[in-house]
Amino acid sequence: MTLASRYDILVIGAGPAGLAAAAESVAMGLRVALVDEQGAPGGQIYRAITTTPVQQRDVLGADYWYGEKLVAAFERSGAGYSPRTTVWAVTREADEFQIGLSCDGGAQLIRARQVILATGAQERPFPIPGWTLPGVMTAGAAQILLKSAGLVPGGTTVLAGSGPLLYLIAAQFTAAGARVECLLDTTPAGRWRDVLRHAPDFVASPYAAKGWSMLRAAQRMMRIVKGVEQISAIGAGKLDGVRFTTGGHTQDIPADLLLLHQGVVPGINLSNAIGCAHHWDAAQACFTPTVDDWGATSIPGITIAGDAAGIAGARSAEARGTLAALHAASALGHLRTAQRDAQAVAPRRELERWNRGRKFVDALYLPAPEFRIPTGDTIVCRCEEVTARQVTETVALGCTGPNQMKSFLRCGMGPCQGRLCGLTITELIAKERGVSPAETGYYRLRFPVKPITLGELAALPQTDSSVDAVVRIKR
Repeated sequence: MTLASRYDILVIGAGPAGLAAAAESVAMGLRVALVDEQGAPGGQIYRAITTTPVQQRDVLGADYWYGEKLVAAFERSGAGYSPRTTVWAVTREADEFQIGLSCDGGAQLIRARQVILATGAQERPFPIPGWTLPGVMTAGAAQILLKSAGLVPGGTTVLAGSGPLLYLIAAQFTAAGARVECLLDTTPAGRWRDVLRHAPDFVASPYAAKGWSMLRAAQRMMRIVKGVEQISAIGAGKLDGVRFTTGGHTQDIPADLLLLHQGVVPGINLSNAIGCAHHWDAAQACFTPTVDDWGATSIPGITIAGDAAGIAGARSAEARGTLAALHAASALGHLRTAQRDAQAVAPRRELERWNRGRKFVDALYLPAPEFRIPTGDTIVCRCEEVTARQVTETVALGCTGPNQMKSFLRCGMGPCQGRLCGLTITELIAKERGVSPAETGYYRLRFPVKPITLGELAALPQTDSSVDAVVRIKR
């Protein structure tokens, strides 16, 4: 659709949080638009829910198809919707925000009084030797191909890493006909003993039965190697196999495709560039926006919903999207505080239900340091082909943080703008200096947060606002 020039609320991201936030906002009588980079609503977890060619419903599972309900509610709401739209800037203009957008090769600037960021999560970097070889990709990327195009690997596939999503993807691929040779589980041996204190909440949560069923199904379908301590992708010019070590014993297995996954982290590039406060979350080993119980950030008018504000899963994201909408409506004077709080009772109850057991999952599947902090000639920054050794040598020269590292090695200055190396660079520097990641900090990001073409820039009206949206330096 063609977007109007102004809205009460602009929602960025069409996953569960964004869909819920947009539908709730419209229901309260506000003028709302939702923009998203994908061609159809659903986000990552419900990607291509309205267009997927995978019609055998048990392949993707009931949790995936739950997304139909969310999308249908959003479509009934009548909220404005612009797919294939990239947000590359959000700046304050007096009492509203100016948002820079690109859609189908054209750029425009629109305004909104409140902005809800529902930008979701991204897969955590998994820097191992050989991870840039053709034939190595993230498990999430492979899942996107399955959902969007019904594609499954044709050769021998190996999955490696940790976390519930890895087992879900293994089950989905096997059900779709892929040949999964084995699953290499990098969850540290003995970690179960460390998380027992969180077990009662997990057993009482909605995730316990699902998790146990998924684990049993994976065990029936494929070989699972637990306690894996080291992994390398091996090959000359392309992946030929996987080398792994467990219990001090190393072995090689042939593979045509290696899928890596060790959890997800909040996508913070946009909130970082806007200037929202962030903090180091030791439980999830990542930087997370600092928000209150409504998702409100340190910048009035900017609210963050769903996994972009901290990983908690799709059903929690849905509830947090509703809460963010209620907060935004209240901030606009559309709801009295008492009305807001009364309407928040049901989503808060849902949020409590789906957050139960989260501490157990976070503690059990926190990736081991050796898979987060590489050594030697392992590539850290894929865009600039910077190795762990180069980073540590630069720290020895006096580099104290990621932003200085840009000047030395250009880390974080490639097309991904730090998404694939940011956490790794922070933890690597912190380890070398003997300080915390919180003290080390993260990249300082600026607009545009996504690449835009000169043609798109030229199409913008040449005003002070348009120039400011592109070149303003955050102070």
